[in-house]
Amino acid sequence: MECFRIDESGFTGFDLLNADQRFQGASAIAIENDDAERLIKQYFPKLQAPELKYHALSKREANHPRLLGLMRDLLSNFKCVTYVCDKRYMLTLMFVDYAVEPYYYERGLNLYANGRNYAMASMLHMAGPTLLGKPQFRRLMASFQRAMKIKDARALKELVEAARATNWEQLPEVVGPLAQYAPRECLGAIATPELTTDVAMIVLTSLITRMEVMADSAYRVEHDQSKNLATYHELLQRFIHHNDTVQFRATEITTLSFPLKLTKVVQVDSRRSPAVQLADVMIGAAIEAGNKLAGLRTGGLDPEQLLALYANEQFIHMLPSTDFEEQRRFRQGTQGGELIDYLATNLMGAKR
Repeated sequence: MECFRIDESGFTGFDLLNADQRFQGASAIAIENDDAERLIKQYFPKLQAPELKYHALSKREANHPRLLGLMRDLLSNFKCVTYVCDKRYMLTLMFVDYAVEPYYYERGLNLYANGRNYAMASMLHMAGPTLLGKPQFRRLMASFQRAMKIKDARALKELVEAARATNWEQLPEVVGPLAQYAPRECLGAIATPELTTDVAMIVLTSLITRMEVMADSAYRVEHDQSKNLATYHELLQRFIHHNDTVQFRATEITTLSFPLKLTKVVQVDSRRSPAVQLADVMIGAAIEAGNKLAGLRTGGLDPEQLLALYANEQFIHMLPSTDFEEQRRFRQGTQGGELIDYLATNLMGAKR
């Protein structure tokens, strides 16, 4: 049975405002341990460490050509995909999904149609600090994140107060529902017990949509035994055990159909799995590139050289974009709203 090895980076649970971890993501690669071991020996014949770790290798400039060569080999010869998201943008997207969208839904407007929610979140993320006031915007996002976690009356009250403290009249269509009306449907969505700001489900859903396309038949997943991946493991089990027959068009190029071809997930010791170590290299390189392009880190691989190695379908990113027409075209006719509701209800136990 074909096996995809996966690894993650940047996981901070519900805290999407973590200053040290701006990006989160995961990589999946279908490679056998024999091939992985051969490639590691080919590119790093003098490796003394018990396992290949991207961040340890990227610190030395002498390793950069080898890392780029290894990445070129993996991306050229093996089925693989990498997903990276800006967690602060994801928080604004969740704000739109839970603190804004229910207001419009109750009034008959589909905010998910043609990616309207993504466009609104991009506008909020990029223009919010200027239009709403920088400290006020920070307080709004922090209050929303806290309300999604705590879910009590005090946290919800603080969120409404934070919305009203902004220059919300500058973005009334986004912040107005909370600031002007504080509608019960928005506060009710935020208070829903199973809904959190943890984006692990989003990361996994993106990986699975690609693995399902790349896999010829039934396949399994292996990953490391780290504490962070325990969350991914539990979510993968939910996907595997969901046997309803249903299909959603997620984007212009992807669909998600249940039941999945994924049949099994296994935790392994990464020190004994060269294939999992290569998944670490892939996601480590992608997260480092994101940090460098955002001006948050120095050193490491040249991100332009790295990103040039990917084919379009090998790299998925969730970043803010002001190209609203492209967003509309890419998501035209998709079932984003239906998919979000379905996953929340059937895999997370939440109700609208």
